[in-house]
Amino acid sequence: MSNSERMQDRRNFLKKSGSGLLAIPVLPLVSSFSSGPYESENDLQVYLFSKHLQFLGYEEMSEVASKIGFNGLDLTVRPKGHILPENVERDLPKAIEAMKKYGLSPKMMTTNVLEFKTDVDKKVLKTASKLGITHYRTGWLSYPDDQSIEDCQRTYQKLFKELEMVNGNLDLIGCYQNHAGNHVGAPIWDMPPLFPSAESRYLGCQYDIRHAVVEGGMSWELDLRRIAPYIRSIVIKDFKWGKVNGQWKPVNTPLGEGMVDFDRYFSLLKKYKINVPVSLHLEYDLGGAEHGAKQITMDKDQVYAKMKNDLTFLKETWAKAE
Repeated sequence: MSNSERMQDRRNFLKKSGSGLLAIPVLPLVSSFSSGPYESENDLQVYLFSKHLQFLGYEEMSEVASKIGFNGLDLTVRPKGHILPENVERDLPKAIEAMKKYGLSPKMMTTNVLEFKTDVDKKVLKTASKLGITHYRTGWLSYPDDQSIEDCQRTYQKLFKELEMVNGNLDLIGCYQNHAGNHVGAPIWDMPPLFPSAESRYLGCQYDIRHAVVEGGMSWELDLRRIAPYIRSIVIKDFKWGKVNGQWKPVNTPLGEGMVDFDRYFSLLKKYKINVPVSLHLEYDLGGAEHGAKQITMDKDQVYAKMKNDLTFLKETWAKAE
């Protein structure tokens, strides 16, 4: 499909989709293991999760990310994020304008969107589509105690099918993140049956290796093999097990200091020809920036240095993986 045809599809959708979903067929992927062409083993696009720069405005945030060496920012468009969903029409263009000024790609955003029913969710996706964002993280799902897992999965299959159709009309790729704990997708094997198709261009998994290793232990390679055809974007972070107030818990670490075997992980990504947008998260101590604080207690230059160290580790480890 040409760019002009995509834009015409978007315009038609925005005119017609005020309240309902359009049952328009979804185009398949050429490859079953990637969300786009696998151009080069060295062609890794890394986006900084903007949650960690929420103490900065759009201009300074973009300048910092560019100087550190990121390809772009994974913008938080959600409650308590860089961009509040109710203000998306006003503020997302400002953020993207600042990013482009410093040569950053406006490709990724993180949202709470799971359905296309509320006015706010419609504004978020429509605005992102018009501004050229291609990948967004959806909200999370859980298995309520008063419902069977089987019933929940049937409900979620329908939800994801509807969202896929919306994404197809907006030319967006929705990505559901696997997250450790009592979440849908924590056990990786429950996700593939929920997605419409491994060939879908418009809905899949945002694969998080940190959470996969927390849940998968020594079987994470099998989990990756199972979910590989559905991966549309990736989150990178690291952890180790440690005691916190007398209880064993995952403790987040800089890349390479935890339990994730990045050499093996990147080798497998190359084997499966998975080269999708990467969102780098830093969940260890950054003076509050790890939690998206508006005011931080660590010197900004120290925060930036840690970001640079993780980015350097990521790129160097990817480059040497075989």
